[in-house]
Amino acid sequence: MPTLALATHDVEVPVTPGWRAQLQLGFAREPQRTVLAQRSHRGPLRVQKALYPEGPEVCQVIVVHPPGGIAGGDLLEIAIAAGPGARVQITTPGAAKWYRSAGSRAQASTRIAAAPGSSVEWLPQEAILFDGARVSSATRIDLAGDAVFVGWDIMSLGRTAAGECFTTGELRQALELARDGRLLWCERALLDGGSPALQSGAVLAGFPVFGTMVIAAGRLDDAALANCRDCTAAQGESGITRLPGVTVARYRGASTAAARTYFASLWNVLRPIVIGRVAIPPRIWST
Repeated sequence: MPTLALATHDVEVPVTPGWRAQLQLGFAREPQRTVLAQRSHRGPLRVQKALYPEGPEVCQVIVVHPPGGIAGGDLLEIAIAAGPGARVQITTPGAAKWYRSAGSRAQASTRIAAAPGSSVEWLPQEAILFDGARVSSATRIDLAGDAVFVGWDIMSLGRTAAGECFTTGELRQALELARDGRLLWCERALLDGGSPALQSGAVLAGFPVFGTMVIAAGRLDDAALANCRDCTAAQGESGITRLPGVTVARYRGASTAAARTYFASLWNVLRPIVIGRVAIPPRIWST
């Protein structure tokens, strides 16, 4: 599937003061378990406690944003560090909502650092951009040595269940993944609400939902790649590409549920291979 349209121009947007929320999490490996060794927050962004649904080796946390929605001028910053040998899984309790803006851009920044021997699974639920939302989202992943990263991002342009379309507004996305300081994957996207580009087959082909899944765990062998290609989305279009040092899967369609199910099916295949554990869906996904 083609990469989303890239943009090099910039647009100045008025800045209106909003909520600034910060969350810093640090995970460490003890002899028999992974622990949440550092936790600090500022503003409405936090985790409640460490969970161990798979036993002590994997530490699961649920990132909560109590306001439930992100407005123009808000800034959310998340920083996650996994120490040597730590096994970390992070998810969210429900869809993120980006509200219509009168002009100011809402921003989200996520930085993940993983030390040798560690694994980080970044498995948030979808984000819904209301018509008129102005959003800037940036993610940076830094891996050291043989650290493993598995993560995804799912976006819905408009509240599709209510028949809403993304006719105005803007989405800027940036994703960078590096290993030992060497950039393995980098992409930038700029999507303008109502733009004819959204109807282009090279971008979204008129679909309101799209997502990207990234797996950084060395090179997948041919058998694993074939099993992944046997997984297809029930609705919409999907595909997976193996590149040096990183594997990237894409979805575009009309259903966030179909996107989640597709990425989860790939996770079922790949988790035993790259992390050495069967895929157990977080309980919060079923509530």
